[in-house]
Amino acid sequence: MAQNDVAGVDEVGRGPLAGPVVAAAVILDPARPIAGLMDSKSLTPARREALAVLIRERSLAWSLALCTPGEIDEMNILRATLEAMRRAVATLTRPPAIALVDGNRCPELNCAAYPVVKGDGRAPCISAASIIAKVHRDALMADLDQIHPGYGLATHKGYPTRAHRDALVRLGPSPCHRRSFAPVREAGMR
Repeated sequence: MAQNDVAGVDEVGRGPLAGPVVAAAVILDPARPIAGLMDSKSLTPARREALAVLIRERSLAWSLALCTPGEIDEMNILRATLEAMRRAVATLTRPPAIALVDGNRCPELNCAAYPVVKGDGRAPCISAASIIAKVHRDALMADLDQIHPGYGLATHKGYPTRAHRDALVRLGPSPCHRRSFAPVREAGMR
């Protein structure tokens, strides 16, 4: 482990009613910089996809991990988010010396960890983690849309849009829905 190995850690998918929460950890290579890293939400899908390829190619190490809807229901979304982040860091092929974690909390890690509020817009390594997590989760939601048609998961990615809430009322929850979330729980009672 190099003393300067810093992993950026971020998650995507805390607010949706369906699908997993996905976390990523990335150790960027200072010798192979990537221009244009920023908060994944501020990038177009095409730009995110292009950057995700570069991140996977040029980083010293990267990892993705998730917690399923069942795990989210069992442990709650905050604990599931921290667990997904812990898994992402734990599965890096190169252990970091330090982890910079987007937000105001850090999971328990086997290295020093520091929270960075709005870190996906402030630290390139967190931006990189944000991007690959978002690209991965979006692809998972497109797959889930094929398995569970009628909810529009590929379009809204499981977030509680009006169309998604209407589909929940009409179809009831699917196996990929988070049953501990109020709109899903209420739709399941009808």
